[in-house]
Amino acid sequence: MNRLTIYSGPLSMFGAKVEIAAREKGVEFDLVMVPFDFARGYAPKHPEVLRVNPKHQVPVLVDSDVEIFDSTQVFEYLEDRFPAPPLWPRSIAARAEARKLELCSDEVFFPHVIRLMGLRGNPDPVDAPEWKTARAEIERHYGSMNQLLRDREYLADQFSYADIAFYMAQFFAARHTVPMTAEHSSLLAWRERMMGRPAVRMVVTAMVDYLRSEGRAVPELGGRTD
Repeated sequence: MNRLTIYSGPLSMFGAKVEIAAREKGVEFDLVMVPFDFARGYAPKHPEVLRVNPKHQVPVLVDSDVEIFDSTQVFEYLEDRFPAPPLWPRSIAARAEARKLELCSDEVFFPHVIRLMGLRGNPDPVDAPEWKTARAEIERHYGSMNQLLRDREYLADQFSYADIAFYMAQFFAARHTVPMTAEHSSLLAWRERMMGRPAVRMVVTAMVDYLRSEGRAVPELGGRTD
């Protein structure tokens, strides 16, 4: 069986999702970290990323003749290609819920984090109405997920792609000054469980090491990163 190649970046939330999923599956793959720095961003663009993804973004996965991009599409491919261990629930209803939760992490929650990232360069960003709105929406989502986890270990009951997506999204929210608080006790316990998973810990530790090497702040993670 040929080895896959995953193209990611040291601070790619979506690339981290894919890498965690592949590691959870026990897949053998080559990881290519594309050029990135805080001054220039992802430049120069990696030629394989330019070739495969018309959006010119990571992650990109290459598996022989299969060349795909977008973290959710990669999730679906990995589940088809490597069905064990399953990372979508088996029942139709639970699988639909997990897919909805994964989508909400990427398309409902994370856009507010991106908004905060865009405002960080402004003078006094915390006074901007957009900042307050984004924070409020992030905190509202924390509350919803905390409620969901009151009687569950993982978001869709069993560990799934939904947990991978939300763990990485909340990591970036915490980086941009909206951490979980003590009132999110179920969510904090979930975060500890997530960091107890070797695949999650390996990927997040590499990201933390990169941030520290660049003199950047590191958010609370849950668990250990050493």
